[in-house]
Amino acid sequence: MRIGVSSVAANSKSVDDVVAEAKGAAADGFQTFWASQVFGNDALTALAVVGREVPGMMMGTSVVPTYPRHPMMLAQQALTVQSATGGRLRLGIGLSHQIVVESMWGMSFEKPVRHLREYLSVLMPLLDGKPVGFAGETYQVNGSVAVEGARRPEVIVAALGAQMLRLAGTHTDGTTTWCVGPKTLADFTIPQIRQAAADAQRPEPVVVSAFPVCVTDDPDGARALAAKVFAIYGSLPSYRAMMDREGVADASGLAIVGSETEVRQQIEAIAEAGVTDFNAGMFSSNPEEIDRTRAVLRDLM
Repeated sequence: MRIGVSSVAANSKSVDDVVAEAKGAAADGFQTFWASQVFGNDALTALAVVGREVPGMMMGTSVVPTYPRHPMMLAQQALTVQSATGGRLRLGIGLSHQIVVESMWGMSFEKPVRHLREYLSVLMPLLDGKPVGFAGETYQVNGSVAVEGARRPEVIVAALGAQMLRLAGTHTDGTTTWCVGPKTLADFTIPQIRQAAADAQRPEPVVVSAFPVCVTDDPDGARALAAKVFAIYGSLPSYRAMMDREGVADASGLAIVGSETEVRQQIEAIAEAGVTDFNAGMFSSNPEEIDRTRAVLRDLM
């Protein structure tokens, strides 16, 4: 299982800060560096800069929402980042949430599974350098893109429910998850997407799983902090469904906390479930705990 870290700076600080953060992750030997797309820096633009400044390390988006970006425009941008970084991009995409799509962007969230199916029908061949002639209910696209020196990035979908997992397994390279616990990964997520990939005669899918992580001598305090920091996720229906499936009250029940040994064991159990990539969201108000957490993650590599 590859070990990577989530960027803290991507949505709260400057691009220079993101580059410095990525350089630190590379110096520590982390294999992947993940940037989320929220309401700060544009994740793909930031990663293009990171890729020019930080050699060797794979980078990924977790995730770029599909609704605001036409699939042809996203294909151009992703291929450009691939060219700029020497082919080190992992393109994570997702629907976002109804409240964001409708209330903030003023777009319809009707039939999100249909939206993603049509989106992938346009995006994937364009990334492969093929022309697209597609007439769907929401997208009608005729065209092609060409970026010199770029090959298709690995594409992973933020898929939680069964229909989304089937789309991801059938059409893409895998999935990336957040607010999905270890039992759900082992019993639901991974079997669903593996079966979909097998039915489509595709390679075994990538499963990237993000978790809050904190090595600490005060696990109750860490969980209380996680409950506060990640409170919003319990109010979003797709994440709420995953927490209910896992049997936890809120995101603090998904946080990996405890001593060095306890955190190591929890991460190793996630690897045994079939996760291919661990995306660590280190959280703590204590710099010593962050250092201890990084040390455990480095040892796991």
